[in-house]
Amino acid sequence: MALSMKASTNSPKPNFLIGENYHLSLKQSMEDLLAETHKKTPNFSGFIDKFHSLMQAKVDPPLESIWVYTALSFRSRNFEKGDPLNRLSIINDLFQLVSSCSSPCNSSKSIALLAPIVFEVYKLVVEVLGKDSRKVNKRIKSLVEVIIGYISMCCCKGFSEESENIDMDLVIPVEDLVSIWIDRNVNLQSFLPLVSSEICGMISERGFNVNYLAGVVMVEAFLLKLCLDLRIGIEGIVLEKELKSWAVASISSFHNFYFFEMLMRMLLQPALPVTALVGPEDGNLLKNILYDAVILVEYTFLKSKTVHLSNEHVKGIAMTRLVVTLEAIELFRKNRDKKGATCYTSAFANSHLHSQITKWISTLISSDEKAGGISGSSPKALTKRLLKLEKQGIKLFSDSILKYHAKLLVGDSKEVDEQSVTKVEEKKLEDDEPLFSLDDREDEKNEAMTAAYVAAARSMRLINDNSREKRKGSEGEEKEKIKYFKYDLSSKSKAAKEKVSVSGSDSGASDDDMSSDSEVDNPLV
Repeated sequence: MALSMKASTNSPKPNFLIGENYHLSLKQSMEDLLAETHKKTPNFSGFIDKFHSLMQAKVDPPLESIWVYTALSFRSRNFEKGDPLNRLSIINDLFQLVSSCSSPCNSSKSIALLAPIVFEVYKLVVEVLGKDSRKVNKRIKSLVEVIIGYISMCCCKGFSEESENIDMDLVIPVEDLVSIWIDRNVNLQSFLPLVSSEICGMISERGFNVNYLAGVVMVEAFLLKLCLDLRIGIEGIVLEKELKSWAVASISSFHNFYFFEMLMRMLLQPALPVTALVGPEDGNLLKNILYDAVILVEYTFLKSKTVHLSNEHVKGIAMTRLVVTLEAIELFRKNRDKKGATCYTSAFANSHLHSQITKWISTLISSDEKAGGISGSSPKALTKRLLKLEKQGIKLFSDSILKYHAKLLVGDSKEVDEQSVTKVEEKKLEDDEPLFSLDDREDEKNEAMTAAYVAAARSMRLINDNSREKRKGSEGEEKEKIKYFKYDLSSKSKAAKEKVSVSGSDSGASDDDMSSDSEVDNPLV
């Protein structure tokens, strides 16, 4: 029997669930629930009605009420051991329940509430890993695609219409909220296994922000889809090209800063956490696909003037992208892939990011320095310049992890002829356009870092050279094609739109955000 909302029988009277009474009732109910989890044989049956009433009492229910109600409803189901399809069916029912309960909520909250679903899907993927379960993997992949379609519909509401600082004051710490799904002694990263410990730390240490949690959920679903494609798809250049196209189209469809920021943060890690699902070789391939999607494409939502982000946040995203670009260039040079390094350098030289950072620097330096011009404009030269300004007391890097990573890349990177790099930068494209052009119709931790992190960051530079050599020839050819490939996501395809459905019906997404008649695969197909 599918999970569904139940009528409340023995629960607080709705008349009392208003104003301060509501907050007190929610807080007390959460504390009682957490106390029950400590018992050897907890009994949650009485809490389902209680949280159902709390959820129904508000037009826009608090995240906790939906989170707990759906969790308890899910836990009340009986799983058939050894039957992954039965479990997948129950997870699908959970998704339908969560999407139904969160329908009045804003896009951030609706997406953040998908975290438990992605967690359960991940556990199922791990369970069938290594088994002859192609049918199960295909069914899992289909569910993940529906989840991503739902996320895209939520994004159509427009995150830019919401306040950046949606810092909901949870009545309990986020770790306690997570403990309803996992053992209390397990940390947050166990609940968000597809992202790095740094990102989990951001959620825990910076105070709960539903926008960041939503961004993390989007990254997890995005990476899970790519991993399943790698496991099920046919190997070769065709699959790689399809995954790149899908990644680019998805980023454009999401047009979400928090997702994009979290994705870039993932690329600063030694290896993607999802490498365990696909193996080292495909893990490296996936990272290169993401480098291309993040660096080679000009996304118009990043230049939107209507975005409700603080100037500091916008700068932080730009600085992160700069460091990721430098990381990719140095990685390709280290592996003697000059064509790949040149491609990224040229993309940066023709990008909005380049002019954005150069303009920032020009506003910060003295008039004498301006007269002499900015020395060098490669990612490495600009990063050096920014670090120099940091030494002068001008805070530019959003956090110390990003700053130390930049220092590592500049200090440890292979010395190159700046003059030859400049020649590449000055070689503009014939039509003076970026390598990719996207139009999605948007108007657009601590300073005391330990040596342990630096050591870990250094290991980031090491990859499987044999695997890289194996793919080197095909990757070089592919990048040459990418250089002249343009994406246009402005017009839409009804056929593609019809393929996306939630609960068996059309998504209802706007034409401007959901489909494409370009060479880029629709992200939801």
